[in-house]
Amino acid sequence: MWKRSEIESPCVKICVIHPDARLCTGCLRTTDEIARWSRMGADERRAIMAELPSRAGQLTKRRGGRAAQLARREP
Repeated sequence: MWKRSEIESPCVKICVIHPDARLCTGCLRTTDEIARWSRMGADERRAIMAELPSRAGQLTKRRGGRAAQLARREP
C-alpha cells in the first residue's frame, strides 16, 4: 500500500480562530500556517508541530459570548 511521507496536519476539525491570540482553537496554528501548510516543506512543518504545545497557554477563555453581550445591553 502506498503511504505518504509528509508530516500530517495537526487539524482536528475544530476550526475557530481565537479573536485575541489569532490561533485556531483546534490545532493552535496561525491562519498563515494553515493557509501555507500544503506548500511547506517537512522541516518547516516539524518546527511548527514542535511549537504547537507551547501555544495552548496563549488561548484565554472567552467570557459570556452572545448571551453576555445581550445582557449588558439591557438596562
